[in-house]
Amino acid sequence: MAGLPRSGSTVISSLLNQNPNLYSGPSSPVLSTMFVIENHLLQDELYHGYPKPNQINAMIGDVINHFYSDVDQPVVIDKNRAWVGRVPYIESYIKQKAKIICPVRDIDEILTSMITMIRRNPYKEGNSRINFIDEQLVKLNIPINDDNRCEYIAGPDGILGQSLNAIIEGINAGFSDRFHYVEYNNLINKPQDTLNKIYKFLGEEPFEHTFEGLGNSNRERDMETYGLSDMHEVRSVLKSTSKDPKKVLSKYVLDKCQGMDLWRKTSNTQTESSSN
Repeated sequence: MAGLPRSGSTVISSLLNQNPNLYSGPSSPVLSTMFVIENHLLQDELYHGYPKPNQINAMIGDVINHFYSDVDQPVVIDKNRAWVGRVPYIESYIKQKAKIICPVRDIDEILTSMITMIRRNPYKEGNSRINFIDEQLVKLNIPINDDNRCEYIAGPDGILGQSLNAIIEGINAGFSDRFHYVEYNNLINKPQDTLNKIYKFLGEEPFEHTFEGLGNSNRERDMETYGLSDMHEVRSVLKSTSKDPKKVLSKYVLDKCQGMDLWRKTSNTQTESSSN
């Protein structure tokens, strides 16, 4: 699973975990671990002195099996927003065709969700840390306000900008047939139909889901890691409580959001149409 932030990936995981054959966890370090091992060996003179590529390839490809050695379900969905830009890591090392679920959403709605969440979690004395967006603005000596927050979030180093660039990188590399886009509004308004399409994409049997009494059983340490206590909270009932972007974002930001939905312009028949 990859896709864009604040677009329903945690909700999708929560729902898929109702299926006893599937495990869908929080964001994992599997991809970054594979990358670090590969990068280290490419620069290691001892390896170059006596290379063993078959053994190294098997070792890197086995990272995912070791990371999920505590999981009993036969189907595991690993989450990392960079997977869409690293399809060869799946197909070269893990030795299977990539199937990547990509939750997506209107850019102004994503920024609205991020800004609303930051406002909901103001820094207080005793908190373990400031939120990770404002933390970066402080390091860069950029004044903290909502416009600058949005600029950073959607910029090349921000969580949204990096995720969007990874999708575009994968599309440009010719891997768009490995992606299944899930529009946030379709997930909220047509959840069973949306999940059925995910199962079809994965090649798995459909499963009848319930959409009340929900929760996140794989809760991350949000406050310690992100400075946002409810970043991966799942509401008990599947519904949207999103605010109108026009009431949260400035006209400047709203104008900048126009045309950023590049996946809709380059996507294939795997893509769900937006319900907007």
